[in-house]
This record gives sequence, structure tokens and C-alpha cells, in this order.
Amino acid sequence: MNTLSPNTQAILLLTAPLLVGRGSSAAELLTLGEYNRFTRVLREKQKQPADLLGTYAEEVLGWCAPLFGRPRLESLLGRGFLLSQAVERWQTRAIWVVSRADASYPRRLKARLKEDAPPLLYGCGEASLLETGGLAVVGSRNVDEELLAYTQSVGRLAAEARRTLVSGGARGIDRAAMAGALSADGKVVGVMADSMERAVMAHENRVPLMDGKLVLVSPYDPAAGFNVGNAMQRNKAIYALADAALVVSADFQKGGTWEGAIEQLERLRLVPVFVRNGQAVGKGNAALLQRGGRPWPDPHTGYELAEAMQAAMAEKAAEPKQVTLSFALHEQAPPYPAGKLAQPIQEFAPSSPKPAAIVAPAQKLLETVRELLLPELTTPRTEGEIAALLGVSNSQAKKWLAQLVKLGAVAKLGKPTRFMGASPSGSHS
Repeated sequence: MNTLSPNTQAILLLTAPLLVGRGSSAAELLTLGEYNRFTRVLREKQKQPADLLGTYAEEVLGWCAPLFGRPRLESLLGRGFLLSQAVERWQTRAIWVVSRADASYPRRLKARLKEDAPPLLYGCGEASLLETGGLAVVGSRNVDEELLAYTQSVGRLAAEARRTLVSGGARGIDRAAMAGALSADGKVVGVMADSMERAVMAHENRVPLMDGKLVLVSPYDPAAGFNVGNAMQRNKAIYALADAALVVSADFQKGGTWEGAIEQLERLRLVPVFVRNGQAVGKGNAALLQRGGRPWPDPHTGYELAEAMQAAMAEKAAEPKQVTLSFALHEQAPPYPAGKLAQPIQEFAPSSPKPAAIVAPAQKLLETVRELLLPELTTPRTEGEIAALLGVSNSQAKKWLAQLVKLGAVAKLGKPTRFMGASPSGSHS
């Protein structure tokens, strides 16, 4: 990941502030909404962001100029020297960068968040941890020592249960959960909203980063400072990278923890959300429980934690889906080339002067099944659980699973028969 792909270079120029030089105007950058419009134009024309830097640059600029203004695009693309300075700084700190156009971009983020997935992800450490799921632990920054100690114990239980701990890297609950997991030789994903560069250089993080126990990632420039909006937005990524979540403490109707939990409970519904309950948990936690949060069973062993997560995940998988497969085909086209099911989801098909091949409806349906199913197969599931997850009969699920196993997208496990997503062949560490 030390070498930037041409697509990522172009996306950095269009959307990243490149703060090392402090000379870029953030007002010029493409917003997430504008970047999504940009990608739609490129997909329609069978081009990629890298084509802005090559022989097709004039052609692509001509298509995009009416949307964003040619002077603005030329100004952004002209920041090559600033980009080279930023890359040199990141490399000296072992920071890598991937974009939504890269096969190594975390599959969970792309499949679950779709166009809300960050165009860029900066990181340091073991990137494969981003595909392991686990328990997200979130909570307030300002809490007492007793609650910090409790949260550390949750982190240790996650390590004992061999579940990755996912958190936000902020002061308070986040850091306590991460410290607890690392102290028990667990694995940790920290999703930073600010100051990632400082966190990478912090003494307490260096050993676990080098030992492959920790990965720090951020959708924002590694040198970016705190921003309330960024802190709110990165909560989506925390939940999307996990299998289940625990809200340790939340202020009532305010703050990032509250907003992120409400978004999951009432709109996104990506994972089951546990909420710490009991006496003196506070008004915020009590309100989240009333709005659909699951009471935290307060497990005392790693085995109990794993059982609680597995039960909640199975129960959630059996819930009726908000968007069924019959509608999914009309709402989104497969974001990867036809016939490449065994490959990670990619944002752009390779450029080609030839007309796009016509894909049979059955193939389209299988590709859509794959996209919806793989993020849920980070842990083994039975055929019946998968049928319930997709809202289809066991016989239909069996047919699709057989095809996905044959293509190498799903692995079949025995005794009892279960299925799990196969590791992407092109994953990076």
C-alpha cells in the first residue's frame, strides 16, 4: 500500500486538502456529493479517475466542466507538487492511502455504505483487520474513572472472545476500550476523526501497529484537526466495520455517540446495537433502549460475549429486510465488472473502447446477491440463516451458495455445514 494507484492519485487531487503544504483551499475541493456525481459520469463513459491524468484528460474535463467548472478542476489537478510533498510525509510515517476505486478498499465500507463510503481512507497498520468485523464500542469523552475501568474490561473480553475491537480513537470511552483489548493481546481497529498523524506517532501505539494488532484509519487528512461534522460522519464507518456495537454511555439528544446510535437504530440498521443498561446509566442510555437498543447482557467471559454477539447477529439476520432482492436489481447496478465475482467490489470497470457486454438477468441477480451477502458472511452462517437473511427459500439460497462457492466468493465449511465469505485474493496488509 506504499504505492498510490493512479486512480487514488487523481482522487486525492480532487478531494483531499493535502494539509502538509497548508496552501490548498478547502472550498475548492469536491464534496462527497460532488465526487459521487463525478463517478457516475465516469461510469457512464467507461472511464476512471486516472484518465484525468492521462491521454483522455481533455475528454474527461470536457464532460465534467459543466458540472464543476473547468478552472476549478484544472486548479485541483494542478496540485501535483503539493501531493508529492504530502505523500513523502505520509510514507515517512508509514501511512498508506486507498480509495474507493482500489480493490484493496475495505469491502464492508463499500457494500454497506455505498455512496456514503469515504472516497479516501488513510491508514497505518495491519489493513486486513478492516475485514474482520468484531465489536464496536462507543461512548462519551467525559466519563469517570469507574466507567473507564468498566470499558477497559469490555475491551479485554473482546480480546478473550477473539473478536476485533472497533472504536473511534477519541479520548474517554474509545481509548479505554482500545487499551483494554490491546492489554489482553487483542486486535483493534481505530477509526479516527482527527489527528491521525499524531496517533500514529504516539508511543503507546507504535508496538501494536508494528505487531499487526492495531490499525488506525481515517477518512480525513492525517494532519486534520478536530471538526464536529467529521466526528459525526466517521461514526458510520465505525458501525459499518463491525458485526455488533455497544454504546457504553451517551448524552441525551446531543453529541456524536447519541447521533450515531440513533442513525443506526432508526435508519441505517447495519448491526445490532447493544446499550449498557442497569442502574444509574443516565438518561441518554435509557432513551436509546426505548428507541430499539438491545440491553447489554453484561457478559463476564469471552465465551459469553461471543455468544451474545452471535445471538444478536442471527436475530438481526432473520429480520425482514427494508430493501428486498426484487427491488435491489432496479435500485443499483453491480459496482464491479461482470464475471469478476471472486474479486473485491470495485468502483470502476476498466476503460475499454469496446461496447459493454450484455449481462444476463440471472448473472445480474447473482452479482447483487453476492454484494448483499458477503458483508454478512464475516462469520460462518448456516444455509437456513442465509435464506432468512435474503428472505428466500432454503432451496433458492442453496442454489446461489453453490454458484458462489464454485466462483470462489464463498467458502463452504463442514461439520456442521456453514458458509463464510472467502478472503479477497487481492487483499493487502
